[in-house]
Amino acid sequence: MSKALTRTDFDFPGQKSVYHGKVRDVYNIDDEYLVMVVSDRISAFDVVLPKGIPYKGQVLNQIAAKFLDATSDIVPNWKIATPDPNVTVGIHCDPFKVEMVIRGYLTGHAWREYRSGKRMLCGVPMPDGMVESQKFPEPLLTPTTKAYEGHDEDISRDEIIEQGIVSKEDYELLEKYTLEVFRRGSVIASEMGLILVDTKYEFGKKDGKIYLIDEIHTPDSSRYFYADGYEERLAKGEDQKQLSKEFVRQWLIGNGFQGHEGQVIPEMDEAFVNSVSDRYIELYEKITGDQFIKSDLSNIQERIESNILTFLKTI
Repeated sequence: MSKALTRTDFDFPGQKSVYHGKVRDVYNIDDEYLVMVVSDRISAFDVVLPKGIPYKGQVLNQIAAKFLDATSDIVPNWKIATPDPNVTVGIHCDPFKVEMVIRGYLTGHAWREYRSGKRMLCGVPMPDGMVESQKFPEPLLTPTTKAYEGHDEDISRDEIIEQGIVSKEDYELLEKYTLEVFRRGSVIASEMGLILVDTKYEFGKKDGKIYLIDEIHTPDSSRYFYADGYEERLAKGEDQKQLSKEFVRQWLIGNGFQGHEGQVIPEMDEAFVNSVSDRYIELYEKITGDQFIKSDLSNIQERIESNILTFLKTI
């Protein structure tokens, strides 16, 4: 089986700290730059699964880089360069403590709330008489608090401003950028035969300027439907064909795991791991329209460290 990148512990010149997230290892260089290494770890139900998925990190990193470049005329973003297939180096920003979730269609968390009888989500009204996966008349902005531990929590625009989490002036800009980037992402998805259903964006600030940060429009942060057959499935009340990591969650559920206390993560054999890797590569090619070129995994840690060190000398 190919080697997967499941952990990094580098020590770069000027390094002040490192944050190991569920998927990303983020190195702070002199409070000026961030080196984000996208690992092959995979999480579901808030749990990091025991085995990495070869090429998953490369897929996520390269999709995000492509979409950051494709939206840089709308909003400045943190990306400076991608010196390695698994790495993005960018501007160190102070992140806003909210995630800007935008929903074009009634599904996922919004549908669960709607089905329970609620018609307001994050202070935003949802029309009566809708069915699962139906398109909203206009995209809904449903922000959440950004939780570093545990679950993010729904919050309204008014609460964010009243509590001083984000100033009114800044929040209005975040709304504007979120709508415009989502609109651009939707157009690009449509060209690929896809529907960008919902997604989340994170923003930060440096020297008084707002930047789009982190990843965008990847299958880990976004939900896509296939456009072909969407209307027919909607009319019949059938589940939509999705392009996301939902297939991993379904495999876990089918094997008796949903992240509940006392449940044991099922064994991920080589055939399953390789099948997930193949699906991520398929996602990459479908979302970007580009052929995926596999990076050399023989000495992945050394490769990444060398490429980062070489790049850091140039900035």
